[in-house]
Order: sequence, then C-alpha cells, then structure tokens
Amino acid sequence: MKMKTWLFAGAGAVVVLALLVWAFAPRPVEVEVATASQGAFETTVDEDGKTRLHDRYVVSAPLAGQLTRVDLREGDTVVAGDVVAVMLPALSPMLDERSLREQQVRVQTAQAQVQRAATRIEGAAVALQQARNDVKRSEQLAGQGFISLTKLDTDRLAALAAQKDLDTAGQDRRVAEHEVAQAQAALLAVRHADPSGSRSFLLRSPIAGRVLRVAQTSEAVVPLGTPLLELGDTRQLEIVAELLTTDALQTHPGSRVVIERWGGRGVLQGRVRLVEPSAFTKVSALGVEEQRVKVVIAITSPAPEWAALGDGYRVGVRIVTLSMDAAVRVPVSAVFPVAQGEGGSGMAVFCVEDGHARLRPVKVGARNGSHAWVQQGLQPGTTVIVYPPASVKDGVRVSARTV
Repeated sequence: MKMKTWLFAGAGAVVVLALLVWAFAPRPVEVEVATASQGAFETTVDEDGKTRLHDRYVVSAPLAGQLTRVDLREGDTVVAGDVVAVMLPALSPMLDERSLREQQVRVQTAQAQVQRAATRIEGAAVALQQARNDVKRSEQLAGQGFISLTKLDTDRLAALAAQKDLDTAGQDRRVAEHEVAQAQAALLAVRHADPSGSRSFLLRSPIAGRVLRVAQTSEAVVPLGTPLLELGDTRQLEIVAELLTTDALQTHPGSRVVIERWGGRGVLQGRVRLVEPSAFTKVSALGVEEQRVKVVIAITSPAPEWAALGDGYRVGVRIVTLSMDAAVRVPVSAVFPVAQGEGGSGMAVFCVEDGHARLRPVKVGARNGSHAWVQQGLQPGTTVIVYPPASVKDGVRVSARTV
C-alpha cells in the first residue's frame, strides 16, 4: 500500500514537472513569411506631369487696322488656309462740330487761293501782252532812230519779267489746287470709308488644328502685333514632368514611360524624348528649395486612345529607369541593413530553415516600392521573414504565417 502511494506520488510529480517545463519553455516566434521569386523587376521615377502642345501658333495683327468680329470660338476646328479673321483699314478720327467747321473753312480757304491764283494768272497774262506790245513799238521806233537802244533793252527785259510772273502764277494755282484736294480728302475721309470691305486683309490659319484661345472676339481697332487667336494641333500632345536633378540623371532619352491617372481607362505608354539641359529652382509645398529639370515625354499609345486629352491636363508618369525580365526578388520589407566588419554595413534577410530563423547576408541591386532585387545570396523559392520583429535572432525558432 505504501509502495502504491509512492508510485502515484512519483507519477504526479513527473506530470507536474512536465507541465512546468512545457509552460516555461520558449515558444516559437510567430512571423510573417514570403517566398523569394524570380520575375520581372522595374525601378521607376514617379512624378506628376502636364500635357502641352508640341507646337502652338499665335495669329497676330500684321498691320494696324480695324478687326471685324471673330466668329471662331475655343475648340473650333480649322484647316490650313482657312480665314480666321478679317482686318480693314483704320478710319480717320471722328470729327466734332468745331473740327468739322475748321476743316470746311480750310477747304474754302484753299478754294479761295485757287481763285486768287487764277486772277493772278489773268493779270500776269495782261501784263505780258502789254510788255510784248511795248517791245514791238520800241523796236519800230528804234529802227527809225526815235528812241535809244537802252529803252529797247528795258522793254524786252520787262517782257521777260512778265513771262516769269505768268509762270509763277500758274505754279501757285497748281499748289492751291493741291491744297484743295488735301483739305477735301481730310474732310471726307470718314464719309468715303469703304464699307464693302473690298480693301480688307484676310488672316488665314497656318495649320490644321483647333482654336485654343480667342484673345479678341469683338470688332475693334487694334495696333500692329496684337495677338488675336491661338491655334494648335491637339493630336500632337506631349507631356512635361519636372523631376529632381538626382532623378533626372537616371532618366535618358528613349526610356519607357507608363502614363497613369490621366482620367481615362487603363494606362498609356510613352517614351522620354528630351531631358532639358538647364535646371531651375522650385520651392516645394514644405518650403524647401529644390533643383528640378523638365523632362519631355512623347505619347506612343495610339491617338484614338487618348483623344480626350487636351492642352494643360494633369497626368501621372512612371519613368522606368531599370527593367529586368528574370530577377530574384523579395518583398522590400524583408531586407534590412546589418553591420559588417571594420565598420562597414550591408544588407541581409532572415530565412526560415527547419523552423528556425537564419540570418543570411545578401547583395541588393535595387529596390522599388514593393520588391527588392537580390543579386547575390538568395535563391528563388527561399522562405524569408517579412517585417522581422526585434525578438527574431539568428537560430530562434519561428512559426511561419503566410502573408
């Protein structure tokens, strides 16, 4: 009986000890895991962009004149050579009552000068005839010896002077008639304006495209060089993105671009056409000065897919800086820095082997928003720990929980 008691007591102690060992034994750390895979890997520079026309044309007034009303409106389609505006010669300033009377008096004065010149011509003609008669008489008397030769020369000079007076009077009349013509033209300029538009100047469209902006719609007198309309071909759109200079150094002409958030279905494709050589300073929303450079992107998708896009629309662009078809990749959250010898540093991951975490150094080639490209140290199919907690150390037992 006593022996049985000791046996039961011993068995109970063993059970209690086993329970204590089980209760205080270290448990596996529960972690999230993922599998290293091999597939396509890309790094991109993500930025907002804005569409713009490759070429825009401003139709301006080639001369000062009166612009007739422009019937075109924004969005209208034009063909190369179409008349987009009509200009007429500018009218003279409108005359008030006082100016009108002054102009009429000027005409009357000029006409009086013509009459005065005509009277002078008649007087000069009479004087010339009288001088010629005196010369004839003097020649007869000089031939008979009744007057001296000096008197004959004086009469002849008087006849020449009378001829000059007649010529001068004729010139004065022509001048007066010209002044009358000028005065009448100034007076009747407004009355003789050409309302039919036979002297009109037609402004034609230089391209086939659409009207972007009408600067002057109403009829008005415009000076030389005044912008009237802005035209452009919306089928020749491009995108301009302002990148940080550090990102622009990774971007090259010909780089593939994915165009997102443009308002339509799906994504569009494009190519970098130009990285401008000159940068500029731009203040960010946080008040930080940044050096940025403009990158011009050509849309390579078929035009019907983005026909709804217009000038100045906002889009999102992803410029591909690195692309690989078969890269070993792991979630970017599985990679973390570790210290190496002589103060160096490197990258590593925790792999799961036989239920234990194993620290494995790796060489990371690049990272994007979701994956890291592992160049060395890892094979496809390896299970890695994602977001490893601080309790995970090399050799610690782990309990895998698939993401």
